[in-house]
Amino acid sequence: MKINKKTIINIVVILFILSFFVTPMGHYGKVLLNKLFAFSPPVIEEANREKITDYDWKLKDADWNFFNFEKSRGNVVFINLWASWKLPSEAELASIQTMYDAYNEKMDFYIITNENRPPVEAFMEKHEFTFPVTYLIIGEKMPINPDVVPSSYLIDKSGNIVVYKEKIADWDTSKVFGLLDKLIAE
Repeated sequence: MKINKKTIINIVVILFILSFFVTPMGHYGKVLLNKLFAFSPPVIEEANREKITDYDWKLKDADWNFFNFEKSRGNVVFINLWASWKLPSEAELASIQTMYDAYNEKMDFYIITNENRPPVEAFMEKHEFTFPVTYLIIGEKMPINPDVVPSSYLIDKSGNIVVYKEKIADWDTSKVFGLLDKLIAE
C-alpha cells in the first residue's frame, strides 16, 4: 500500500493537534497562546473611575500572618486575583513578575489567591516567581469582587480604580510602565 504525501501531512497535523491534549508540550503551547493574546489593560476614563473608600480589609501574607489592607491607603496599589490551577493565571503571572521587579519599591502589590499554601508554594517555586503572595480570607469583606479569577486592579493614591481587567493582561509593556510612573509621581 502506497501512502501519498497529503496523507502523511494530514497525519502529522493530527498528531501535532493531539499533542496539545496529551503531552506537556500542549500545556506550554496553551500558556504561550495565552501570552500572545494578552494585551496592555485598558485605562478607565477619569469620569468613570470607581473609588475604594473602605480600606479595612483583612488578608494573610505568605507566612500566614494577618494584616490589614489599610496599610496601603495613600499608595499606588496593584491587585491581581489568581489561581495556580488556572492556565490563564500562569500565563499572566510572568508579566506581573517583571512589573514587580521594576516597581516593588515604589508601590504595593497584592497577588491574591484563595488556595492553600502547599500548592501555591510549589507553583511559585516551579516558576521561580518572587513576588509576595497574599491569601484571601474567605468571607471577609473586601472592596473588590473576588469571584472573577484572573482579574486585576490598579488603584491610584486617592483610591481610584484606574485599571480593572477581567481575564489576563500583559503588564510588561511601556504603556503600563508609563502609567505607573505617572501614578507614582502624583
